Amino acid sequence: MFIIPKPALISRVFSTVSRIMEKHGVVPDVIPVAPKEVAEVSYISGVKADQGNELTPTQVKDQPKLKWSADPSAFYTVCMTDPDAPSRKKPTYREWHHWLVVNVPGSDISKGEVLSGYVGSGPPEKTGLHRYVFLIYKQSGKLTFDEPRIPDTSGDKRASFSIRKFAEKYKLGNPVAGNFYQAQYDDYVPILYKKLGE
Repeated sequence: MFIIPKPALISRVFSTVSRIMEKHGVVPDVIPVAPKEVAEVSYISGVKADQGNELTPTQVKDQPKLKWSADPSAFYTVCMTDPDAPSRKKPTYREWHHWLVVNVPGSDISKGEVLSGYVGSGPPEKTGLHRYVFLIYKQSGKLTFDEPRIPDTSGDKRASFSIRKFAEKYKLGNPVAGNFYQAQYDDYVPILYKKLGE
């Protein structure tokens, strides 16, 4: 039986992630370089983000669990962002960020500092598929962030965000892990808008 050496396996996974993110335009619309690791993103509804698969807003309304090969002694930034607001053809609000947690110790997001509470997908009607991109950055240590704190009941100050600029501002480098799914309008979207006061 032939066993692929670990470095070759990592290289193969990276080239696949890179190729898929380039195919869907995540590179360069959101980030300049694809992460080497695919983060596992799972929802209590039973679905998982899987490199561009299509999920529904109903399936992703609750905050997901993320897994990646985290260093337990390091701190991480976790982001979920939509570069297709209000649509992929006219992304005038690019990006609209859905979730932003910093100073995450290891992979324990529950102990991180929430800058923006989780908001599920809410693509407007007749705007087609939106990409929802999860990115994880390894921080140089515990950092101080001078960003607004946004609860999960507010859509304020989420538009015209750039995870690339955010990463540059805090010297986060390139993402170490990531994943994404796509979603379009369903009946949950008006419920989400009501929750956000829109």
